[in-house]
Amino acid sequence: MSLTFHWFLPTNGDSRHVVGGGHGSPVTASGRDRPPTVAYLSQIARAAEDLGFAGALTPTGAWCEDAWLTTAMVSQASDRLKFLVALRPGLVSPTLAAQMASTFQWQTGGRLLLNVVTGGESHEQRAYGDFLGKDDRYRRTGEFLRIVRDLWDGRTVDLHGEHLRTEGARLARLPDPVPEVYFGGSSPIAGEVAARYADVYLTWGEPPAQVAEKIAWIGRTAARQGRTLRFGIRLHVITRDTAEQAWAEANRLLDGFDEETVRSVQAGLARSESEGQRRMLALHGGSRDRLEVHPNLWAGIGLVRGGAGTALVGSHEEVAERIEEYAALGIEEFVLSGYPHLEEAYWFGEGVLPRLAARGLWRHPRGERDAPATGVAFAS
Repeated sequence: MSLTFHWFLPTNGDSRHVVGGGHGSPVTASGRDRPPTVAYLSQIARAAEDLGFAGALTPTGAWCEDAWLTTAMVSQASDRLKFLVALRPGLVSPTLAAQMASTFQWQTGGRLLLNVVTGGESHEQRAYGDFLGKDDRYRRTGEFLRIVRDLWDGRTVDLHGEHLRTEGARLARLPDPVPEVYFGGSSPIAGEVAARYADVYLTWGEPPAQVAEKIAWIGRTAARQGRTLRFGIRLHVITRDTAEQAWAEANRLLDGFDEETVRSVQAGLARSESEGQRRMLALHGGSRDRLEVHPNLWAGIGLVRGGAGTALVGSHEEVAERIEEYAALGIEEFVLSGYPHLEEAYWFGEGVLPRLAARGLWRHPRGERDAPATGVAFAS
């Protein structure tokens, strides 16, 4: 078995401090000293590619740059790296989205993956002209994915759905290969949509026992549809040569969270309609106390950032052990990030990936000759 690792393109800016934003929380601007220029994001993409990451997630929302335009430009600076592009159904027609995906595959040599994000916050959706409630948004997402998948299969699509209507839709060029669909969501209706249409179900970084429950739930739901899915997890990482160094870095980040910022972010996140966000908040309860919610799993990021709020913190060996623990549950793909994203890609790529290779859990896409050596770390 070879696990798959993806990195992250910080299209809301990068820093040696946590740059927050998303899910109703304000974008924290302090320390945002690396704007998300194509040049800087291309540096991250090239580093991720060289280190052996398979792809890079690009987020979506009013708090960051547009994912499609950004990745289209950054893709020209890399050769192999795939782009896990976040897409919100309902803000673009399914036929146009299917066509955009086909164009992206054609122009990049098949390097598109799609992260379908239904949208958990009604106030942000309304800013884009979308006035559906949460459950209706998920029902629309199901119709959207049905149309897109039928178009990718070369069918002519006529659908008069509850929320979407398409007549005589057909693609002139089919995507090759068909992009895999990544999908997350913790509510019952999200699970139904994921089970029917996703290739990979993504969960945020909860403790292993909670992740195991999600895997079992989605697995059962997909089996009723005659389908099987792969499973992935979204985490931040702080990995160093020693555990002491890693926790010192986590504490440095925590020291940069002033109380007013934490209160403001937590107040915004408390209004979130997302069940996944609610589960993230429950891990820390807005408190700086007891942030290690499982060995080496730190919930501190979630104090000032919406969405994924946990980080694997520890020595390279400890982080490799935690990854192996999640892999034993059935997690095959890891979508990772860290502050700043350029340096942390090297810490993980040169410190953890070789250890996973030694355990037989990972292979560099370019082969052993190009894999980083164990024990080498980027000095930030």
